Amino acid sequence: MPLILLCDHASNAVPAEYGDLGIAPAQFARHIAYDIGARDLTLGLAARLNAPAVLSRFSRLLIDPNRGLDDPTLIMRISDGAAVPGNRHVDEVERQRRIERFHAPYHRAVADTIRATQGQGVTPLIVSIHSFTPVWRGWPRPWHVGILWDRDETIATAMIRGFAAQGDLVVGDNEPYHGALEGDTLNTHGTVPGLPHALIEVRQDLIAAKTGVDDWVERVARVIEPIMNDLR
Repeated sequence: MPLILLCDHASNAVPAEYGDLGIAPAQFARHIAYDIGARDLTLGLAARLNAPAVLSRFSRLLIDPNRGLDDPTLIMRISDGAAVPGNRHVDEVERQRRIERFHAPYHRAVADTIRATQGQGVTPLIVSIHSFTPVWRGWPRPWHVGILWDRDETIATAMIRGFAAQGDLVVGDNEPYHGALEGDTLNTHGTVPGLPHALIEVRQDLIAAKTGVDDWVERVARVIEPIMNDLR
């Protein structure tokens, strides 16, 4: 299929040498460590749509693969109120080490997958799967799903219409975040090279359990399939 799935925040894993980064184990179950439900949704879609997927295998607390190298939030010292002692004294040597060991290999894998697809004479649709917290700083977020985009709204508009047509969803247009972020994954691999792309954000309480994941695999697939057919 002319589709590549990405999951920047699939894992909350930290290599043993980093220990627990000085934070309580419960923090690794929160959104600050990974996108809850996003991994299972991505893998379910990959199987459902017979598409390749690239997923991170490290926690965003180590380094965030969805940030540019000059972004001050690349390695977080405080995330949603939680201090990360293991990141407090990261110097340039350690920063570069994490880039070379985690950030760069992830982006090489994305680039290699895109090149492999293009090598078959196919222009891939790149879809990045994320999830967002139901409540942010005391404010309940009303959206079930949000579509993020930057300069090219073609794919995003089709996705927004597709989800809205399901009749029971509140759909966000560049909500709960704006899709314009210089140096992030889709900017690097979609916007700059001019490939069709969009980012799908699903509310975490909807995909925290398997039944929810299964439901959303079908919901997202129903939106993506006609877009892929149009691209073909």
